Amino acid sequence: MRPRSPLLPAAGAARPAPAAPHTAAELAALLDLLRAQRPRIEAVTVGHGRDPASVAAAEAFAASWTGMGLHVLATVDWPEEAASWLRQARRMVAGEPDAWVVAASGPGWAQMSRRLRHSTAWRPERTFGFASAARGVAAAGPGTLLGLRGATAGGEVWEAGRNLVTVREGWSR
Repeated sequence: MRPRSPLLPAAGAARPAPAAPHTAAELAALLDLLRAQRPRIEAVTVGHGRDPASVAAAEAFAASWTGMGLHVLATVDWPEEAASWLRQARRMVAGEPDAWVVAASGPGWAQMSRRLRHSTAWRPERTFGFASAARGVAAAGPGTLLGLRGATAGGEVWEAGRNLVTVREGWSR
């Protein structure tokens, strides 16, 4: 018996509004969040959607991260629609990064996260995202992104639960 596909049915992948551009406060809070982790995070893989806001956020993060003398092992992009996202998922986990950073929203991120969960050793609790990544939590399905954390546009920290996102009180830039 073949395992069930992790892909969402076409009806579950409705098109949301495009991702908003990232903010300076969001980028700074995301960098702070990663630097506060123990064990220390030095090498990351950055994943992003192909929309202009996600590309710009990923590039800004990578430039800031490497500017601090830290390492980006790979940058992986993915489309909003694909046959399976398996090739991109395998590239995301290659090289065993300390953490993953995501700049993406919409059905592409929901599909990619489901493929990562189903087919790789990816761990959402070691993944950090821009505000746009929080938009995929409900679409990805219960528990798929459990533990994913990130920064809001205002510089606060959010965390994904089973099907919702909570902004942490008292932790802002």
